[in-house]
Amino acid sequence: MGSPPTKGYGQGDPALAAWVERLFAPTDALLADVRRRAREAAMPAIHVGAMDGLHLEVIARACGARKAVEIGTLAGLSGICLLRGMGAGGHLHTFEREPRHAEVARASFERAGVSGQVTIHVGAAMEGLRRVEDEGPFDLVFIDADKGGYPDYLAWAEEHLRVGGVVLGDNAFAFGHLHEPDHAEADAPAVEAMGRFLARLAAGGRFRATLLPTAEGLAMGVKVR
Repeated sequence: MGSPPTKGYGQGDPALAAWVERLFAPTDALLADVRRRAREAAMPAIHVGAMDGLHLEVIARACGARKAVEIGTLAGLSGICLLRGMGAGGHLHTFEREPRHAEVARASFERAGVSGQVTIHVGAAMEGLRRVEDEGPFDLVFIDADKGGYPDYLAWAEEHLRVGGVVLGDNAFAFGHLHEPDHAEADAPAVEAMGRFLARLAAGGRFRATLLPTAEGLAMGVKVR
């Protein structure tokens, strides 16, 4: 046993990942029910991973989030995780383009007992974000929506997070294509937008940021000015 001389970025051992999930038990009956109802509603299986949901809860707790924004509601799973970290005094504004998805999420929040802490906005996110600006500054912004929109969502977060607030961006590895010089096998505009998002987050001067090596990459920045 010993630490390797060169420590790699991430750990791709599936047996270790399974062991971690057994230890930390990130999925409970309520979250499993959200996934089940989403399948029954023929929604895309693009929820955050089990451990990623736990990451959201713990990060929300760590930064003391009470006012948060989520861009990309889907069935409400990630929103429930965020609210668990925000506590009874927290409020989440969540934005979902698809009305059918928003209705599934509404039921999820009701079953979780947090419907009074959530405002679901249906429609284009950038239009809805402008309507909640007066409620800022916010403590946390979680981005998990159309990848081409990530640069614009980050620009909004720069202006409407408090100093010390956190921005999170899921799927930051662009589904494994982020580092490729030729994106022929991927949605090139989306991959390029993710690259711009990460470049601005890393070097724009408003955040001190990192990229957590989850399976899909979770970008995290703390606003410093």
